[in-house]
Amino acid sequence: MNKLLVFAALAATALLAQADNYPSKPITMVVPFVAGGPTDRVARDLAEALRKALGGTSILVDNVVGAGGSIGAAKVARAAPDGYTVLLHHISMATMPTLVRNLTFKVETDFEYLGLVNEVPMTVIARPSMQAKSFKELATWIGQNQGKVNLGNAGVGSASHLCGLLLQNALQADMTTVPYKGTAPAITDLIGGQIDLMCDQTTNTTAHIDAKKVLAYGVSTARRIPTAVLKDIPTLQESGLKGFEVTVWNGLYAPKGTPADVLTKINTALKAALKDPDFIKKQEALGAVMVTDARVEPAEHKKFVLSEIAKWSPIIKAAGVYAD
Repeated sequence: MNKLLVFAALAATALLAQADNYPSKPITMVVPFVAGGPTDRVARDLAEALRKALGGTSILVDNVVGAGGSIGAAKVARAAPDGYTVLLHHISMATMPTLVRNLTFKVETDFEYLGLVNEVPMTVIARPSMQAKSFKELATWIGQNQGKVNLGNAGVGSASHLCGLLLQNALQADMTTVPYKGTAPAITDLIGGQIDLMCDQTTNTTAHIDAKKVLAYGVSTARRIPTAVLKDIPTLQESGLKGFEVTVWNGLYAPKGTPADVLTKINTALKAALKDPDFIKKQEALGAVMVTDARVEPAEHKKFVLSEIAKWSPIIKAAGVYAD
């Protein structure tokens, strides 16, 4: 019994020492999506801001791709809970529990929540030859062409796929979903008129809207987006879709069991990063809005993700789609 007590005391002492010295080596930030994509760009900007907030400690970005973002998340769930492996993940943290069959981890219990980072609005866009002049006219046209409207997305489980599902649900419309292997080919076909509609992130659509290569009908936020390109585009709620609000949010996570003192240090660094002028400027250029409310706190971050799981689960189940 005495040996067990000694062992426990030594282990506790080691954990305290680890927290005191943290970070003493580079930290790996796992991103479960391809390099160069919207989430990866957020991660690399955040890594630099965190590096400064943590006294110069290097943050290495590791792209671990596949299965709707679940492979990278699983890697972090299995990682040593020492604060040297963290996960940057987006809205898929709320959709994976329903969307991905045979998930090897539990979003609700296998991670420590560190805080939300940002939110990216969505835009409903259409091929340039669309005749509808407003979202209400577009909704009427969709209703008159049930089953014939082609709605593109960047792949099963992507943000554009999720927004498209929500749009169909809100309009009670039957559209033909056309999944692509990424946003770029989907928007290329939209510009060319091969598909009719998309609902995608401002990070992907703003330049095309500005160049008038696509038509924009609405933004997914509660208020209009006050940027030069998007400020005159009404919200979907203004146009009659009451309660329609969806953003692609990014949050930071650590493996379950990471010491509390280490989690506090990471969360403190995250809060500092979210106030970093360079990081803010880079995120605004991507069309992202920094999170400044209570969701930067771990408990509120987790509460928000659980509410998002409850929001998306019935929509995904009704659509019968999975990202195996």
